[in-house]
Amino acid sequence: MLVLLPPSEGKAASGHGAPVRPESLSLPGLTAAREAVLTELVELCSGDEDKAREVLGLSEGLRGEVAKNAGLRTAGTRPAGEIYTGVLYDALDLASLDAAARRRAASSLLIFSGLWGAVRVTDRIPPYRCSMGVKLPGLGALSAHWRAPLASVLPEVAGDGPVLDLRSAAYAAAWRPKGEVAGRTATVRVLHAPTRKVVSHFNKATKGRIVRSLLTDGAAPKDPAELVEALRDLGHVVEAEPPAKAGKPWTLDVLVTEVH
Repeated sequence: MLVLLPPSEGKAASGHGAPVRPESLSLPGLTAAREAVLTELVELCSGDEDKAREVLGLSEGLRGEVAKNAGLRTAGTRPAGEIYTGVLYDALDLASLDAAARRRAASSLLIFSGLWGAVRVTDRIPPYRCSMGVKLPGLGALSAHWRAPLASVLPEVAGDGPVLDLRSAAYAAAWRPKGEVAGRTATVRVLHAPTRKVVSHFNKATKGRIVRSLLTDGAAPKDPAELVEALRDLGHVVEAEPPAKAGKPWTLDVLVTEVH
């Protein structure tokens, strides 16, 4: 099973390992596209600070992120699973998983990124600030920049098992499974059970808990239908909607009673 995750704006303050080597990251077919974004981002943030903040959509309080981006090529690194620290990753809590679950995380989780395209949790990267919604002056919209490279690499990465897509809309725009892969993809919405309204903060926490429970249990569903049963067995309340026709993803609604 392949699990597609969004990144988080919250990140570790610093890294402590050797600087990033884009060519050493997983999914080497993305190396050229990664280098293009990294080069332009570093150049942008090494120049006019106010322009860089505007392009990146950073508030005055996040001015320091510009300098961090300018030093990305020499900055210390951590495994991506330690870099992202937002609500989803707090709930997932990779560090507390046992050894077997960590191995499953390393092989099954893929984190999408405006800077790196997609990385494994074991890939060493520095803290950065560059969302998929950014439009760089030279490359343009990052979601469009990543579309072709990801489309060339990810179908093979998806293998022949189910794909659990937990990404937000901005990151889903960079790669939408097609054809046979789409048919075994399941997208997830987290809904408030009494009202059937989409929840916000608790959406991320729930998705983190879903992934953690699958990793801890060692669930190995062969298709979306088995994934639904695995989630129900783990105590999640799931309503499933199979696709109306072949080549379309499943829709899974996970119902929760808490919304904060």
